[in-house]
Parts: sequence; structure tokens; C-alpha cells
Amino acid sequence: MEKINRRIALQRTFQSTAMLGLGALWQSSNARVASGFTDCFEPSVEDSTAWFDVSGWEVEGRCWADTAKPFDRFPKKSEAILRKAVWSLSRHSAGMVARFSTASPVVKVRYQLSSSKLALNHMPATGVSGVDLYAEADDGEMRWVNVSRPTQTMVEATLANGIDALPEAAPRQFALYLPLYNGVEKLEIGIRKGSELKPIAARKKPIVFYGTSIMHGACASRPGMSISSILGRRMNCAVVNLGFSGNGKMELPVADLMGELDPSVIAIDCLPNMNSKLVHERAVPFVQRLRTYHPKSPILLVEDRAMTNSKFYRGARDFHKGNRASLKAAYDILLDAGDNNIHYLSGKDLLGSDGEGATDGSHPSDLGMVRYADAYEPVLRSLLADKGKLKTQ
Repeated sequence: MEKINRRIALQRTFQSTAMLGLGALWQSSNARVASGFTDCFEPSVEDSTAWFDVSGWEVEGRCWADTAKPFDRFPKKSEAILRKAVWSLSRHSAGMVARFSTASPVVKVRYQLSSSKLALNHMPATGVSGVDLYAEADDGEMRWVNVSRPTQTMVEATLANGIDALPEAAPRQFALYLPLYNGVEKLEIGIRKGSELKPIAARKKPIVFYGTSIMHGACASRPGMSISSILGRRMNCAVVNLGFSGNGKMELPVADLMGELDPSVIAIDCLPNMNSKLVHERAVPFVQRLRTYHPKSPILLVEDRAMTNSKFYRGARDFHKGNRASLKAAYDILLDAGDNNIHYLSGKDLLGSDGEGATDGSHPSDLGMVRYADAYEPVLRSLLADKGKLKTQ
């Protein structure tokens, strides 16, 4: 009982502290990171449900207020500087999570999707277009509750109904992960009328992941099972997902946009979309461009995973070998140039060694996502611990 009461007290203290940050976006040293999300969250009440519009909250993973749509990953100004494919993919809400607390036994969602393409041929609608609810368990861990199952672009679902109350009816923390491969026009969270809901402010100093469809989220069965989402929960920190399916290619305009963020670590995981020649041409200039904005931030270069059927195809093995050799050469060049905060992660075991971690040889299944997170986690923890930046938020 003493342990439970202490946890409740800590939770209430956390919520009070978090609420002080409402109405302000992450405060970066770079003034170009937009501010202006609102702190107005009066609900609209319909029958027995109070509905809260999430658009004005500090949604983790959304770093700019000046976006064309409320849950885009890049600001609207970036359309003019990005390739069309990257801009289009940046409209997906991958990696975003709305955090809040409530003692309501009922949690509902309703949202409007941007695209009628609800699923992919290798990825279900729950991952492509679903929203995924996690909640704080009695032991303080964030555990899965439910996911929406879209069948049309306008989705309304009850994700929790009659959820157990915490001792003393204390508010419980929730995390709602947004769709991985679709955009969101509008999102509302509904709770039982008469209950209280408090948005939780976005945590500072996110880990920023830049990569391919794998980082984007293919082929997680739910948004909470993407690599960045798993790591965010495990490490209790904010993450930013800049995965762009088929288009993670170390492009300088993306580096310039990343320069507007205030990261704790930057992970560059682009090799599955590149070849050895492209890696040779772009890796060093890309990191050097990032260094003009982030001279001291740890940067992690990540090799490509081995295709799970590559044991049968020499061409695949040669592709991985060439990519990795080029990335390792770039890493050595950066070290020799005096960059003492550049780091390296081998791709050998990102999907495990048994060939069972992917849906199609390339894209991780949920098992593969967990294995990716297992490989990333100790490296990220080491980098953050070295800088004293991994703190309980």
C-alpha cells in the first residue's frame, strides 16, 4: 500500500508539473522552431461524452506549429525545398503521440483520415490508419489497451470502456499513438462527461530518427509497435520519427529542417534506400551539414539490416556489403576530421539471425520491430547517459 500511495503522489506531482508547460512548444535554441500551439482545451459535450480537440495540444513528434495540416511532420514552408515524394510522406503522422491523464473509465476517439488508402498489401489498417492507446498500469509501466480498426476515413471508436480505476481514483496517464502511414485531418479524444482530462506537455530533447520505410513504421501491426514508439516507451523520452518510405536518402534539405530541432541524439538509418555510391557521395556532407546546427549532439550512423532471405541471394548480400563499407568509410572520415561525437551501429542483427523478423524479407514484422529496438536501446542509453540527458520526465 505504501508503494501504491507513493506512486500516486509522484504521479500527481508529475501531472502538476507537466501542466505548467501547456501552451508552449518545445523551446529550442533555434528560434525558427515555431511556437503557438494553444492551451485551450474546453470540450464539446455530446450525450454522455466530453470531446477534446487534440489539434492545439503539444503532441510529441510534431515539432512545428506552422504546418499545412495539424498533424504534418514538417512545416508548410518545407514544401518548396523538399522533393515532392518526401513532402507527401511528411503529411503522415508517424511517430506522433498525444499524452494525457484522466480518471475516466471510458476513452473514445474520433478522427478524420487524409487518405482512403487504409491499408497496404503487407501492412494492416490498424498500423497504416489506426490510433493506438496505451495506459499507465499499476506498476507505472505503459501498457497496451486497444487500437482502432478503420474501415472508412471517418473513424469513431471506444478504446477503453470500464477500465479499472487506480487507487483513490487517481488519474491515469495515457498515450495515444497516431497513424503511421496516413495523415490525420482532425483528432478528438472523448471521455465520460463529468470526468477531467489534462493534456501532458511534450517532453524536451527528443531522440530524432531519420530513415526509410522501416523507421516510418512498415510493417508494424499498430502505431505503438514502430521502432521509435517502442524506444520512446522503454526510455521514457520524446522521439521524432522522420522515416520516409522509399525516400530516406540523406538529403541536405532534410538536414536543414533537422537543424531546427533540439535533439538529444540523432539517428541516421537511411541505407535501405541507398546504394554504396550514394552513401559514398552523401553521408559525409549530410553529417557535416547537421554539424553546422548541432556541433555537439551525438549522431548515430546505422547500417542497413540484412534482408531475411539474403542467405539465398548473392546480390542482396553484395548490396549490404557495399552499403556498409561505404558507411563505415564515411564514419572513419568523420572521425579523422575530429568529430568525436559520431557513433556507429552494425546492421548485422537488427532483424535477428533466424530469418523470422520481417513480413516480406525487408520490412520488420512486430517481432522485427522489437529486435530493432533491442539493438538500438543499449547504444542510445549509452549515448544519453554519457551526456547526462536521459532523465525521468
